[in-house]
This record gives sequence, C-alpha cells and structure tokens, in this order.
Amino acid sequence: MRISEAGLPSRAGRRFLLALLGLVMAGAGPAAALDAAVRTPVPATAGYRNAREAMRTGMRDYNAGDKEGAARALEYAAGQGHALALWKLGRMYAEGDGVPHDDLKAFEFFSKIADENADEGPEAPNAGVVASAFTALGRYFLDGIKGSYVRPNVERAYDMFNYAATYYGDPNAQYNLARLYLDGTGVTQDPRQAARWFNLAAEKGHPAAQALLGQLLINGQGVTVQRARGLAWLTLARDAAEGPKDQWIVTLQEQAMAAANERDRAEAQSQVDGFYRRSAKGR
Repeated sequence: MRISEAGLPSRAGRRFLLALLGLVMAGAGPAAALDAAVRTPVPATAGYRNAREAMRTGMRDYNAGDKEGAARALEYAAGQGHALALWKLGRMYAEGDGVPHDDLKAFEFFSKIADENADEGPEAPNAGVVASAFTALGRYFLDGIKGSYVRPNVERAYDMFNYAATYYGDPNAQYNLARLYLDGTGVTQDPRQAARWFNLAAEKGHPAAQALLGQLLINGQGVTVQRARGLAWLTLARDAAEGPKDQWIVTLQEQAMAAANERDRAEAQSQVDGFYRRSAKGR
C-alpha cells in the first residue's frame, strides 16, 4: 500500500488557513501571553553581537552540560526572534531539561514560532522547526495545560496537526492526525484515513506509525488484509523501538509474529530486507 503525499493547499485555501490559525493563536489567551519573551525578559545587550552568535553559544553550553548558561544565551536569541532558539527553549521547558518543567512557557515559545513563521514554505530553512512547533501546539490543545488559559480544544488540535501534516509533510503531525481518525477524536472515526496518514509517516521512518499501520494491515481495518506487509511494518517498528516507552511496539510485533504462519513470516522478512537495501542506497 503506497499512498502519495497530501496535496498542498491552494493559495486561497492557504490564506484562509493561515487566517484561521491566526485566530486560533489570538484566541488562546491574552496577546502578551503568547510572546514568550514577556515571561522571560532578557537584557537588550547580553554580550552577544547578534542572535546567531547567542544561538551558537547556547548550543555549545548545552552540549557541554551547562544548561543554565545555555538557557540564558538561547533566551537572548529567542528574544531576537531566532526560530531555532525558540524551539530549543520550548523543548527544554516541555521536558524540564536543565530548566524547570513549564508546559505553559513551552506553549508560548512554540506559539511565537507559529505566529511569526507560519507563512514560510516547506522548503524554507526553518520549515522543520515551524512544523514541529505546530505539532507541539496540537498536542497541547489536545489535552490542555492544567491551571492555565490553554484549555483542551480538539478542533484546534486538528487544525495544528493538519497544517503541519499537509503543508510541511511532518511525520509526527501525520501520526497525530492518524490517531485522531483512528480513535474518532474530534473527527468522525475513519480507519481508512488513519491508515493513509499512518502510511505517510511510516514511509518516513516513524516507528509508532509503522507499528499501528502494521496492525491495521494485519487486521484489515480500513485497508485490505495484508498480513505479511503488516508484519514487515511491525518488524521495522520494533527494530527502531527505543527503551521502555516503546515496549508496546515490541509487544505488538511479538504477538503478530507468534500468530503468523511461516509463509507470512518469510515474506515479511523479505520486505524488511528490501526496505533496508533501499534505505542504504538512498544514503
């Protein structure tokens, strides 16, 4: 099952979508609260010649283990609108990585990226950062942030995932969009659409998407039953699984392998080998 990437929005449709996203951002809370710099004031002059130098210093300090120093340098670069600095700070606050865990602060950094860079095309240098920011916002809108103005809003989550998935082709967004369709969260439950989006993410090496696509193929849920291909996707997902958080992938693959016949196992392994050969040639 091969499915082509979703088409890009028309120019008129894109203008409408960007306007919608602007309304979504503006409606999240006080306008000033969307500017992460308001919550993390940085002196106008901090010993850096420009945002790029501050960004380099921040990443050097981060890699050296000085995350407090990294945060200071990154905040200066973020205050100058440096998208990658905003993204890195968002990830640090979201994970409590060297700074206090603060989902609202992370949300605000990601919001600033979306507000200032949403009109950048998929080939722009910052496209990956922008797509990741929209995806992160989608996850925050999906669950909300307890004790803050960010309330659960599935419609907004869908908008964030759909924009990053269709316009930027972001695999994490495609996976999250597929989950909405699979579970019927905020949309009509549609396993066929779920399989479509899982496939797009799976082709880009997204392990969770590969695992769930494999399960759909084995069960014939939204797609024609293809047990060998489903087992192949599950095996690729298991090979890429990392640590306890991905144990569910390992369990799914082991269960599918145990239930498969020898012919399906052999065919699945042949498909896995072919996938790795194609990947090696593409490097």
